Amino acid sequence: MVAVSDLAGLRIDRTGPDPGPSRALKWSAGLAVVAALMVLGVYLYGQQASGTSVEVVTVAVSGAGPGAGSGITANGYVVARTRASVSSRISGRLATLSVEEGSVVRTGQVMGRLENADYVASVAQTVADSARAEAALLEAVATRDQLRRDLARARELVSRNLQAERVAEDLEAQLAASDARVGVQRAQITSAVAGIAVARANLENTYIRAPFDGTVLRKDAEVGEVVAPMATGGGLTRGAVVTMADLQTLEVEVDVNEAYIAQVTGGQPARIVLDAYPTVTFPGKVRQIVPTADRQRATVQVKVSIQEKDSRILPEMGARVEFLQQADGAEVPMRIFVPAQAVRTDGTGTYVWVVRNGAVSRAQIEAGPVSAGRREVRSGLSGGERIVLDPPPQLRDGERVNVVTG
Repeated sequence: MVAVSDLAGLRIDRTGPDPGPSRALKWSAGLAVVAALMVLGVYLYGQQASGTSVEVVTVAVSGAGPGAGSGITANGYVVARTRASVSSRISGRLATLSVEEGSVVRTGQVMGRLENADYVASVAQTVADSARAEAALLEAVATRDQLRRDLARARELVSRNLQAERVAEDLEAQLAASDARVGVQRAQITSAVAGIAVARANLENTYIRAPFDGTVLRKDAEVGEVVAPMATGGGLTRGAVVTMADLQTLEVEVDVNEAYIAQVTGGQPARIVLDAYPTVTFPGKVRQIVPTADRQRATVQVKVSIQEKDSRILPEMGARVEFLQQADGAEVPMRIFVPAQAVRTDGTGTYVWVVRNGAVSRAQIEAGPVSAGRREVRSGLSGGERIVLDPPPQLRDGERVNVVTG
């Protein structure tokens, strides 16, 4: 049995060194780490619960029936069939330019002029040369006529034995030389007239005229710059003065996938939508199918005329053309198209991701060629499904996703 005196002797030794604040700091740091891990866990859980964010589009169907689209669309640009970069015929410094962007010009209208004082002087000189040649001709003709009269009198006197035969022979020689001088002067006049024509043509070449009725699209040179029929590079030499086009000949050039070109025919109606006015459609008609293909892109160029002219339609605008069924009323089969970036291919085949009830499922499809950024789906979809537009590579079958409608 322990005595009371022994219990009284039991004491806790509190005289050791003070642990200081280090133990408290360690506890605080540990609590902070635990709190951070808890926050990260909550965040990751929330991310997993909300799912991957994906953009979704609805599968479109090109309908059947009269007046419906054929399902074939193509992208391209508005161009002018009649277009030209107008340059000068000779080299020189641009003295005047009387048009601006948007100026409407007529065939033959002067749009600019080169410095041409030397050409004007050349025309004046050739005109003076022509006048001198004409005066010389008149003098030669008068001399010849006088010699003819002198020869006639000399022959009469010779016939009467009143003058020597040698005098008549000298006059005949002089008359022949005078006839030759008349011929030379007539040739000089012909040459002077041709020189006038050349000088005037050179002067005309200093004027820059419109080759057809149209609208100026761009000024390629300014007054004071040196222009030439063909720019040789370097300096301020310009190869063109203005670029113009006939806006009445605007049409749309598109590239159609060669897999669908058999379904496009000359005169086929079409709908045109400009990128600048996506809510407005313009009627069109196939004017020409260019008889060659682009082997690199596997496309054929088709030119579609714009049936209704509109001041909003400008050259080089982006456009989308949808080819319609022919006016004979024949039924167009229903076709399904999806954005090309929604289709994926791997070792098991071609597929898209279909979204149902907030989760994705992989749908195998049979896909056709790409046309204007869209790909035909020949089987595997019926239309109306919602598919992932640009699926991320980490998607898994049955995974929940956060849907963003495209």
